[in-house]
Amino acid sequence: MIKYYNMQTSRFETFFDAIIAIIITVLILKIPQPQTPTPEGMLELSSIYIAYLISFLILYNIWYSNHNLLQSVDNIDNSTLWIYGLMTFIISLLPYFTIWLANHVNSIPAETTFGLIFILTHILNTIANYTIRRSNPHSTIQDLEYNQILYNIPALIIVIGFILTYTIYTPGIYICCLISVVMWIIVGRLTRKCNNGD
Repeated sequence: MIKYYNMQTSRFETFFDAIIAIIITVLILKIPQPQTPTPEGMLELSSIYIAYLISFLILYNIWYSNHNLLQSVDNIDNSTLWIYGLMTFIISLLPYFTIWLANHVNSIPAETTFGLIFILTHILNTIANYTIRRSNPHSTIQDLEYNQILYNIPALIIVIGFILTYTIYTPGIYICCLISVVMWIIVGRLTRKCNNGD
């Protein structure tokens, strides 16, 4: 029989918060300054700024949604820790591949890698949500509304981005990642409103 060990969510949250903060710090440090202190100089870096915005919103939304989720439970089990470990590895790649994408928006490999990171992060976040609910059957988390169709809208948008990138519009993944992360935030906000009875 396998023995499962639990960790207090407050301890885990502290660790996860620190990781997110470090990744965001590394991300901003990778953004170069404009060659000239003019609007034109800033416009030359517009693709980098948009890629940074996408990556920042991904990281912020992961942090915010997991913070709200973990407030409803006291402990998480080994399977959840492993899922979060994998997700931490994936999101730690964001600074590197964000700049690669920003410098090569019309590159299919750069677009593909960025899209895969987004999809894997979404999948792992969904699995983590499931394992937390499964390992806490008697907590208030079970009373929270969880609409799987709504939560999968961002992934569907990314799939559309892949189709665009590989057919008619190379930056399709880049654009769809931005739309998708905004949808991810909207879905999370709507769900929280429903759960709060607003």
